[in-house]
Amino acid sequence: MHKSLEKGFADITRALAGPPPQLTPQEIGTVINISTGIAMVSGLPGVGSEELLRFPGEVYGIAFNVDEGEIGVVLLGNYWHLRAGDEVSRTGCVVDVPVGEALIGRVIDPLGRPLDDQEPAKISKRLPIERPAPAIMDRASVSAPLQTGIMTIDALIPIGRGQRELILGDRQTGKTAIAIDAILNQKGRNVICVYCAIGQRASSVAKVIARLRDHGAMDYTIVVVSEGNDPPGLTYIAPYAATSIAEHFMEQGRDVLIVYDDLTHHARAYREISLLLRRPPGREAFPGDIFYIHSRLLERATHLSEENGGGSLTALPIIETEAQDISAYIPTNLISITDGQIYLSPTLFELGILPAIDVGKSVSRVGSKAQFASYRSVTGDLKLAYAQFLELETFARFGTRLDVHTSKILAHGKRIRNCLVQGESQALSLSEQLTLLLALSGGLLDEVPEDKIQDARQSLCAAVSNLSAEAKAELSADETVSDSLRKTVLENARAALKPFLDAPDRVQDV
Repeated sequence: MHKSLEKGFADITRALAGPPPQLTPQEIGTVINISTGIAMVSGLPGVGSEELLRFPGEVYGIAFNVDEGEIGVVLLGNYWHLRAGDEVSRTGCVVDVPVGEALIGRVIDPLGRPLDDQEPAKISKRLPIERPAPAIMDRASVSAPLQTGIMTIDALIPIGRGQRELILGDRQTGKTAIAIDAILNQKGRNVICVYCAIGQRASSVAKVIARLRDHGAMDYTIVVVSEGNDPPGLTYIAPYAATSIAEHFMEQGRDVLIVYDDLTHHARAYREISLLLRRPPGREAFPGDIFYIHSRLLERATHLSEENGGGSLTALPIIETEAQDISAYIPTNLISITDGQIYLSPTLFELGILPAIDVGKSVSRVGSKAQFASYRSVTGDLKLAYAQFLELETFARFGTRLDVHTSKILAHGKRIRNCLVQGESQALSLSEQLTLLLALSGGLLDEVPEDKIQDARQSLCAAVSNLSAEAKAELSADETVSDSLRKTVLENARAALKPFLDAPDRVQDV
């Protein structure tokens, strides 16, 4: 007994001699009410704007509205078990997402949780989903091209590494197909791709992932998915989380391509959140800061200077229009934010002209600076000839008698349009595209019957293999096409087109 008392007194003496215990205050709030993806919370006097809050059942939310008497919280998970009176605690941090090489080839949700039935990726670094865009002095001009393999884009509407090119059009006109083709064409080009599905149907996302896997594109692609039945909060943070994942690679000096499919659903999710939080509505019931949520997202896409690693982040946001109205609220917002747009026409789609890109309404504001020099020396006359054709074609439909010169312009324009037709997942190499463009600008296809243009096009692409290794290397180089190379390519093209020119059933176009 005596030894036990001595031990007890010794323990008390040591405790008194040590530092006093510290009490850490913890703020606990209370749920007032729950609505669709939104919780109103009282208490938490020290909460910060956009701070992450913890609810029962490991559900998290973002403090969106921080008012004097209550907090409007956007929930980021299944909230059906939450009830009024539940306790809410602060985390002291903002929403972040895991980043790193371990995510390549994975399918995750905006919080970094796996959706591909695999173990969570082993990640050592996380980044906030909301990050400031690089400063102007940290950026470099866009100068290197991002080849998509689609001749209409690479030749007429070039996209540069670090550019933001909007893809817009009505439903079912092939917007996603163009973006996926661009991802598939990055194989072997040392470009990391991030595909962000925003509010998409699970079946649509599954088809995209299956297509990426079939072509081996998941070896360099990360898929971030927010499904249509997810809470609006997850849909809202999806593009920001995907951009933080992409920025991690850009800051390492790598080239990254990110696809947002699509920002129409993102805008609608933000409108739903804002209306439920009683924020004042504006045009089309969107809140007043709808422009800002997209501008601060797309400003993060850039080309960094060499001092900052020289990496680039190229963004391809997708927008859905209604009844071909590109002057609607969200489309005009995105057009003014981005560096150009690719407009897909439902009329061309119905005529079978795929990809259904309306060259007249599409533009790249970076332009030829984002093209190889070999393109610039070939496509100048092509753009003018195609623009003349599109204008004359409208008048020709009225049955007007046309002179010989106008008929030649129309016939040449039809060959250009037919040559630009390209199937899905049928990417063309740089050499194949330049061979076709040289044949078009040289007028070699003008004598080929219109119904045989596609066969002639395939013959020209196959004839590229007949060129010497030196000619192929010169075509693929970032140099102006020399006169000798032009002559060699045109001679090779004439040989490939000879069977179509000698056809006995050839009919002249009028």
